[in-house]
Amino acid sequence: MTILIQRRGLLAMIFSLFTSKGVLQGSNAAKGDGIFPADFVWGASTSSYQIEGAVEEDGRGKSIWDAFSHTRGRVKNGDTGDVACDHYHRWHEDVDLLSSGNFTAYRFSTAWSRILPFGTGSIEHRGLDFYDRLVDRLLAKGLRPWLCLYHWDLPQTLQERGGWLNRARSPNSQITRALSPALSVTVLKTGRFLTSQMSTRYLAMELANTPRV
Repeated sequence: MTILIQRRGLLAMIFSLFTSKGVLQGSNAAKGDGIFPADFVWGASTSSYQIEGAVEEDGRGKSIWDAFSHTRGRVKNGDTGDVACDHYHRWHEDVDLLSSGNFTAYRFSTAWSRILPFGTGSIEHRGLDFYDRLVDRLLAKGLRPWLCLYHWDLPQTLQERGGWLNRARSPNSQITRALSPALSVTVLKTGRFLTSQMSTRYLAMELANTPRV
C-alpha cells in the first residue's frame, strides 16, 4: 500500500510540475512556438493488466498474464497485477489526475477476460459497465478516449486450447470479423470517442455469438 501511495504521489507531482511550466498546455502549442504543432495531442497510455487490479472481481476470468505472473520464477519478486494501481476502484481519481495534468487524450485497453471471462460465450456486463463509466467520465472531463480492444491479455481458457498458435482453433478466427466493424465506429468526425463503449459491446456480442473453440 505504501508503494502504491508513493507512486500516485509521484505521478501527481510530475503532473503539477509540467502544468506549472506550461509543458502540457495546448494553448502554448497553438501559438506556434515551433516545438509542437497546434494539433499535437498530449495523452497518456495504459493497458488493462498493468493498472486495473481486481482480478477476481465482478466475474473477471483469468488471462495469460495472470497465469504467467503467478508462475514461480517468471517475475522478479513474484510481483503480479492482482492489485496493480487499483484502477478498477480508483478510476475516478485517475481520470481527475489526467484532467489536472492538462492531457487531452487517454489510451486504455479493455480486458478481454473481464468482458468475456471464458473468451467466448456469456458476456459479463459488469465488466462492460466499468468501461462505460470510464468513458463517460473521460468525456465529462474533456478527455478523448482512445480505445485499444486487445493488449496481449488473451483469456487463459483460450490459451489452454492452443491460443494464437493453434491455427485450427485460433482466437483469430473469432476476433477478426468482429474487430473491423468495431474499430470503424470508434472514431467520429467530431474527434470525440462517444462510441468507444459501443465498440466494446459490439466486440463482446460478436464473440459471444461465435461457436466455442
